Amino acid sequence: MKNTLAIFTAALMLACTPEKEADYASLVNPLIGTDYKGNVYPGAQAPFGMVQLSPDNGQPGWDWIAGYFYPDSTIAGFSHTHLSGTGAGDLYDISYMPVTYPLREVAAPLGVHSIFSHNREKCEAGYYRVHLDSYGIDVELTATERCGVQRYTYPTAEATVLLNLGKATNWDATTDTYIRKVDSVTIEGYRHSTGWARGQQVYFRSRFSRPITTMQCDSITIAADMTIKKAVGKIRLDFAPCDSRHLVVVTALSGTGLEGAAKNLATEASHNDFDRYRNDTRSQWNSLLSRIEVKGGTHDEQVCFYTALYRTMIAPTLYCDVDGMYRGVDGKNHLSEGWQNYSTFSLWDTFRAAHPLFTYTAPERVPDMINSFIAHYEQHGRLPVWNMWGSETDMMIGYHSVPVIADAYLKGFRGFDAEKALEACVSTANDDNYRGIGFYKQHGYVPYDITDPYNADNWSMSRTLEYAYDDHCIARMAEGLGQDSIAEVFYRRAENWRNQYNPATTFMQPRDSKGDFQPQFSPDGYTPHICESNAWHYMWSVQHDIDGLIAHVGRERFAQKLDSMFTYSPAWNADLPIFSTGMIGQYAHGNEPSHHVAYLFNRIGKPEKTRQYVTQIMREMYRNAPDGLCGNEDCGQMSAWYVMSAIGFYPVNPCGGEYELGMPLFPEVTLHLANGKRFTIVCHFSEQNEESLHKVLLNGKELNGTTITHRDIMNGGTLEFK
Repeated sequence: MKNTLAIFTAALMLACTPEKEADYASLVNPLIGTDYKGNVYPGAQAPFGMVQLSPDNGQPGWDWIAGYFYPDSTIAGFSHTHLSGTGAGDLYDISYMPVTYPLREVAAPLGVHSIFSHNREKCEAGYYRVHLDSYGIDVELTATERCGVQRYTYPTAEATVLLNLGKATNWDATTDTYIRKVDSVTIEGYRHSTGWARGQQVYFRSRFSRPITTMQCDSITIAADMTIKKAVGKIRLDFAPCDSRHLVVVTALSGTGLEGAAKNLATEASHNDFDRYRNDTRSQWNSLLSRIEVKGGTHDEQVCFYTALYRTMIAPTLYCDVDGMYRGVDGKNHLSEGWQNYSTFSLWDTFRAAHPLFTYTAPERVPDMINSFIAHYEQHGRLPVWNMWGSETDMMIGYHSVPVIADAYLKGFRGFDAEKALEACVSTANDDNYRGIGFYKQHGYVPYDITDPYNADNWSMSRTLEYAYDDHCIARMAEGLGQDSIAEVFYRRAENWRNQYNPATTFMQPRDSKGDFQPQFSPDGYTPHICESNAWHYMWSVQHDIDGLIAHVGRERFAQKLDSMFTYSPAWNADLPIFSTGMIGQYAHGNEPSHHVAYLFNRIGKPEKTRQYVTQIMREMYRNAPDGLCGNEDCGQMSAWYVMSAIGFYPVNPCGGEYELGMPLFPEVTLHLANGKRFTIVCHFSEQNEESLHKVLLNGKELNGTTITHRDIMNGGTLEFK
């Protein structure tokens, strides 16, 4: 089965890739978003890799939530796990720091560190380099899927490395560590922790290109007979001098145990040739990035585009060993046979555009992601909400595995048990004890005055709207599978958004268990009943029934409110929350609930306004600079919006297989599809006339309307903006 899958995957990648490999990896600038609110890391990673090897400044706090903040000037270690723009401070596992003596050290939390300068820093897809000024050491990073590879170049033949297994910052706390010297060049161990990912277990095996002469754990030397030693904190490793000033460190990770880490190291990283690893990973990135080929535009626009495309391919992350073993959400090890397990699903964000984008840019991985959902359901009793490293964090709301599953099924993806997937969707949606679902079914909305153990955040109004959307997706999938009775139930539930609309205020409004709308309501207010947003943002969260929303509100009133969304600005002294960034009026591009709203002008016969605002957002909110992201990257959703919008269309309904047209950023874009066909978008415009679109042609025929379909794309051909 595995051999068949490997052959299929290789053929699929070949079909998706143009004949000549271009160097797109060099156009990726991972420093974009490391300043301001992006909260991303600049280090090295293979596509969708388990390892995210990146520098950490050594400071806690919101700005350092991904470990690295561009305005900082210190580096305190290079750790192997990071989160991409999530706003949640966790991971930073297995942190190495090369040093010379005397150490530069201050009080905690910074501790041992080095000063560095951005002038001696370089990064691209799969590669990072920096000079540690305090020690005169050059550090280079690259990675395979399960292994991090570091090359240190010391000023002399002497070499010392500090390994900090006790390192914990932000939401993270170390609970147990272990270290063992396996042989003269190999160590292994683990770090167990708790935090956002509860009960996280990271096992590792590291191989060095030089023999270890001494190894000390918290000032206690590990004996030469390789006695096992429990350790909490720092391990000092000294290495034998040699003719080369280089030291290569290759570290494999695993979630299953020390044996898994050993297998991963032996299979993926059997040599110490850093440049070979770097070139292999660069080739992988070029193969994937070339699946969307853009021509024209400025250099900065191309950098922004390929950096965004890159960022959509670093999460979700692979979470299984080379033999298919992985640690499940039930705390037990499981074997994935014929598929690979994935984790780090930021689904409240990524269901909107990142997962629909994967159906074109990473189609060979889509069935495995859904198999990962099904396995999570079988082990946990619910589909994942926001999981990572064998832990369900329960962050955010909705059951947004559902639209990902339904979209893939309706687009013709197979390779997973569709009946089991539907069972998981229905069961999750009927878990009455979870986050107000029972109240939602009883009242047709989630009342704001009733709580349950999982409803600490409340967010009642938002839950109603997001549950209604997910219910629509269940109905569509059930209908596709011929399960008409299930479809009927969930089509009815999908209408529950109407129960949240107050005709007196013409807004979606929180409602109590008696049916009364929240008194003293202000749509500008940020309340516990609305998730990371206000009523302006959630007014439009009916992605599955925009026409119904227009009819319910009234076309003229809908148009007025949509205009106001972009023109009614908060007061200059308004106390906006940290996630309200990238503002145009009330529109907040820095957070996900707003992402589809600019495309709604299409639905009221004003496509020129869609083009106006989409173009403004692309040009103002995405820049080739460290502060070039206006909000949290959120595991690829911020970037996926840009990629799809720059191509020229966007999934207002992520499960609809239909895309609203916007305005392409480039004169020509080609999608290299898995079926061997190409879909090319050609745009004749200049900056002076880009809002004056006369017509759009699909394969030479004028489009009647503002949408294209998944089938249009997969059939290949040309979409032309005149």
